[in-house]
Amino acid sequence: MKQTSIFMLFFLLFASCSQRQETITLPWTVSTSEGSNSQFDLSEIQQAGELIGVTLIGPDTYYGYQGRHLGAHYLLGEQFASELGVKLRMETCRDTSELRERLTAGDADIIIMALDTTNNKTPGWVVGPEKPLLEEALNNWYKPDMLAQARLQEKQLLSRPRVQRRVYAPMLSHQVISRYDGLFRLYGRRIGWDWRLLAAQCYQESTFDPEAQSWAGAKGLMQIMPATADHLGLPRDEITNPEKNIEAATRLLKELEGELSFVHNYFERQNLALASYNGGLQHIRDAMRLAERDGRNPQVWSDVKEYVLRLSDPKYYRDSLVQSGYMRGKETAEYVDQIRLRYMKYKQSVR
Repeated sequence: MKQTSIFMLFFLLFASCSQRQETITLPWTVSTSEGSNSQFDLSEIQQAGELIGVTLIGPDTYYGYQGRHLGAHYLLGEQFASELGVKLRMETCRDTSELRERLTAGDADIIIMALDTTNNKTPGWVVGPEKPLLEEALNNWYKPDMLAQARLQEKQLLSRPRVQRRVYAPMLSHQVISRYDGLFRLYGRRIGWDWRLLAAQCYQESTFDPEAQSWAGAKGLMQIMPATADHLGLPRDEITNPEKNIEAATRLLKELEGELSFVHNYFERQNLALASYNGGLQHIRDAMRLAERDGRNPQVWSDVKEYVLRLSDPKYYRDSLVQSGYMRGKETAEYVDQIRLRYMKYKQSVR
């Protein structure tokens, strides 16, 4: 009997623990139950150090240009995040349904684009459910003229000269293009490019000014962005070093050529690599896919260029084939053509 009583006592204790197990939350365990994100309000966002926004790609919301992100709502979102003392992490969705799904699931804090047109206190953004303190902070911070000011800020950025540089003559003499000809010859041979084409690209980028800097942060002769320098292993404090800048740029061109190795014509592959250097490889691939869909040749720059220009039209940048969305393509289209024109002049004058 004594053994039976001990066994029954052990069984009851075990059953009791089993019943309570579901309600025990260990201090190092992250709950995954429904509504676990409902308490993630302003103080938790500030503690995490980032505000997670979701949006759709577009000219007024969020897009990439010359190595940085723009869009009036994005710029305003950065200001709001700064007001909260955190960084803005912007993520993109396919459509408005996905925006709301992400918000409801607690995967984002706020929709940063005009969806709620009934609320005059905000720029039309929608705050996640059960985040009253975040919503209150937004309502207290936002003033009706802020979105217009953000649009003006973007317009001023885009109207500024892309690169602040000194103006150099196109050629130093009849047989000398620039003081960096030796470097163009050296690194041009390494990647199999005519050094005069590299010189033409450098003139387009910086007019041979090693101290040139763009408003987006690109630096040096070949206008290398800091993030690109990191990718290429070029120390940021050496970006303006003429030789290191040119060497890194040629490695990037070779890398882009490799990504476009399926383009059989060498001339066209170079054009597409130059376009990718300026506008981003993913945007160029979007234009190539659209060209192929419409029966054009996706391996010929003149055909692809038309779609680079069309990627500023919602009909095209919202197409299901497009992965990188809106693009300000005019500069990229002119970039390649102007380099080719200058290259032809250099070829006629310099050997």
